[in-house]
Amino acid sequence: MYQSFKTPSSPETGAPRLKALRAALAEAGLDGFLIPRADAHQGENVAPCDERLAWLTGFTGSDGHAAVLPEIAGVFVDGRYTLQVRKQIDLAVFTPQAIPEDRLSDWLQKHLGKGVVGYDPMLHSHGDITKLEKALAPEITLQQSPNMVDAVWQNRPAPPQGKIRPHPLEFAGKSSADKRAELAAKLRENGLSACVLTLPDSIAWLLNIRGSDIANTPVPLAFAILHADASVTLITNPAKSSPELAAHLGPDVTIVDDFATALKALKGKVGADRASAPVWVSQQLANPAWFPDPCILPKACKNEAELNGSRQAHLRDAAAMCEFLAWIDQGLAGQTEIDVVTKLESIRARSNALTDISFDTICGSGPNGAIVHYRVDEASNRTIENNTLLLVDSGGQYFDGTTDITRTVIIGTPDAEMIRGFTLVLKGMLAISMLRFPIGTTGQQIDPFARAPLWAEGLDYKHGTGHGVGAYLSVHEGPARISPKSDVPLETGMILSNEPGYYREGAWGIRIENLLIVSPPEDIGGEDKMHSFETLTWVPIDTRLIDPTRLTNAERDWLNTYHAEVLQKVSPSVSAKTLTWLQSACAAI
Repeated sequence: MYQSFKTPSSPETGAPRLKALRAALAEAGLDGFLIPRADAHQGENVAPCDERLAWLTGFTGSDGHAAVLPEIAGVFVDGRYTLQVRKQIDLAVFTPQAIPEDRLSDWLQKHLGKGVVGYDPMLHSHGDITKLEKALAPEITLQQSPNMVDAVWQNRPAPPQGKIRPHPLEFAGKSSADKRAELAAKLRENGLSACVLTLPDSIAWLLNIRGSDIANTPVPLAFAILHADASVTLITNPAKSSPELAAHLGPDVTIVDDFATALKALKGKVGADRASAPVWVSQQLANPAWFPDPCILPKACKNEAELNGSRQAHLRDAAAMCEFLAWIDQGLAGQTEIDVVTKLESIRARSNALTDISFDTICGSGPNGAIVHYRVDEASNRTIENNTLLLVDSGGQYFDGTTDITRTVIIGTPDAEMIRGFTLVLKGMLAISMLRFPIGTTGQQIDPFARAPLWAEGLDYKHGTGHGVGAYLSVHEGPARISPKSDVPLETGMILSNEPGYYREGAWGIRIENLLIVSPPEDIGGEDKMHSFETLTWVPIDTRLIDPTRLTNAERDWLNTYHAEVLQKVSPSVSAKTLTWLQSACAAI
């Protein structure tokens, strides 16, 4: 099993650990300390040795931060984690705070007023710290400090040392040399002698390498310096290398293990990304210049080899999902959420192509489905009950692509409110799937199309509608997304999720998710060329939960056409028993 079901944290550990941290802060002369979820690479997924927020507070979500003061400690999370955080932390010593309503600067001014707050300069970007310093000045000062959580963390895990491996050209679609040459030309155009890369997926993409330092995300933890002559200095433990990797990287890529020395040796103007490079990085540079990570956009716009690989990965994954959904419909008497997750992973593994899951499977039955990023463990595990909704959000990592799919299904018989909620969510998902949009359109502009059916009845969901997805890389990939916060234009070749939802606290949750490719703009007879979306995901949507009277003719036609394509594409890859189920699940409505 790639997924563990051990209870990741316990609220009971919060009070003694917080007490130890406050004692260390007092000894260091600090009035407070900031604890982000992120590591030095600003990663969503972090190694066990970097799980500082979870170790201290018990909160295990993929985004958030904490601030510890002498008399109060706040844990800041967004709407995805409102329910989760209250279950995981000790509410007697930690206070949940809502992002974006509760701003960290306001909270510090209210509860501290005046003093010195420490932070680890390797864990915060220059942009974030500069913004916070400006909001707090002059009463509150931010001061760089050794990491005070590390100072009190006993038996902290060692850093990961997974081997780095080449990523074949047949899947990458473009050689590292070609990528490096194109980006180096941009550095020269901007008067830069080099650019510092701190994001592991950027480095993995640029060098056509993969790793195993982070669960569910096949990247090595490393830093890199791209030079204007197209050479690269890769900063990592040389023990992670091998003769095979050295041959793959070639003579223009040098591996070293001393980041500070490599940075201080750089001459000329050196670029660093204000949004992601740690404060510490810019302080090592003699002549720093703010320059966006040059890998992010080309990495997001997949080439044809990456898109073809993703198409094949999704067809393979679709067959596994259909086998899984057919198994569910045979009956889940006595089965638990853990049983369901275990079964799904075992079915995916049958292909012998699965290298990992792309994230911990979200399998929420009944009220657990209302927890947006719910992760089942031994303490929360529920037996699947009849006449309830089961939400399963999961994905796989394959050498040729990364998948992410959510299906909500009925166990037993749905009630009217389940059908209403599901149909409204489906209408929003279909609106995005059928959308055409002009060049330059951002995720922020199309997000309301997914919400409009819910908004019309006074409902909404507290997460983005979609995120970028990598090509055998991060399942959550920037810079583009479908979200009220995204001002990045959607471009040809980007892979995005389309996953509106609706959640009724204490009862159930609904989410429907397909992955989409942004297609090249086409002339459709008007004045402007229009992008559209190509569907990547081919798995039936539970028609037992749909009220057909609420669908327009266009929506009904799209869904029936989609199900006909699912049947045609997936039938050759499933068992005879599942084929019978698939034919029924794909019947027109």
